Amino acid sequence: MTSEPKFHGWLGLNTDSATGKMVWAEYEPKPFEPTDIDMRITHCGVCGSDLHHLRSGWRPADYPLCVGHEIIGIVIRVGSAVPAIKIGDRVGVGAQSGACLNQVGDCEACAEEMEQYCPRHTITYDARYPDGSKANGGYADYWRGPGAFVFQIPDAIPSHAAASMLCGGITAFSPLLEHGAGPGKRVGVIGIGGIGHFGVLAAKALGCDEIIAISRSSAKKEDALKMGATGFIATDEDEDWARGNACSLDLILSTVSSANMPFEGYLNLLRLKGHFVQLGAPEEKTPPFSMFALLSRHRSMSGSLIGSRSQIKYMLDFFAEKEVMPWVVTVPMADANKAIVDFEKGRGRYRYVLVNEKHL
Repeated sequence: MTSEPKFHGWLGLNTDSATGKMVWAEYEPKPFEPTDIDMRITHCGVCGSDLHHLRSGWRPADYPLCVGHEIIGIVIRVGSAVPAIKIGDRVGVGAQSGACLNQVGDCEACAEEMEQYCPRHTITYDARYPDGSKANGGYADYWRGPGAFVFQIPDAIPSHAAASMLCGGITAFSPLLEHGAGPGKRVGVIGIGGIGHFGVLAAKALGCDEIIAISRSSAKKEDALKMGATGFIATDEDEDWARGNACSLDLILSTVSSANMPFEGYLNLLRLKGHFVQLGAPEEKTPPFSMFALLSRHRSMSGSLIGSRSQIKYMLDFFAEKEVMPWVVTVPMADANKAIVDFEKGRGRYRYVLVNEKHL
């Protein structure tokens, strides 16, 4: 490459951006370092986190910002300190683009290869790198960032499918791995959306005995069964759903980001020593529940954040081998504003992916 490309993307300037008012403009990327790569973006998934950041839902956003952290593209520049990546490779980056990787010597998370929990981590957008420069995401023409968090995409996975795996996919897959989902296990997935549908697909690929999709209504029942669910619970349509399915599941993944969740009913679906994993992050505080829902069956709860680099690599290879393909709707990059509005209204089945057609 003879000269640096100009970086243009969809920028959120204020909280109104989340209502479909991002603007296409040039921005300054981070300074290129020997540990970085540049990629020409071909695809970028749309994630609920994009809306949370655009509207300053979790915390005040660092405007202007370019969101998008399910990025697929072609490498056009490689720093001298980046191993195993070369110009022309098809690669991707997910929701994390930096961590100390135990370079400071006192990071328990990085030492245990759980770098997603590194206290010095950098998320892929709406963040700052250690030098103070902005981290920008994938609703754009190009992406620049550390090669340590860039992944080779298996040939068997098309780019439009790979994009949403890098956040939505790993967010569901990581806790399934960590809690031994597989033959002999009965798993529930709350919320059949972008992450939840990955939970069903992945649980099926892992060979779980039962996969129960849980939603407020039965509108997605047919889809969930096609994905591999063996049963379905519609909580708003069955007054007896909690008692009728009590003590039936070993593991529950909760993907919903609502503060209005019937936690106690969900917990009572778990068997003895069953485990509940919260993946969705509501902007509001969630309501309390009776501790006896945990105490009475030695149940436990935890949270899970994306996944480690080793888990992402394993997931990509596993999904390629098992032919796991997400249900996605592709949208031209030029229509990103419409895509986020439609995403917020739940119109996608089940993940939107922006396609940068001029870079294909």
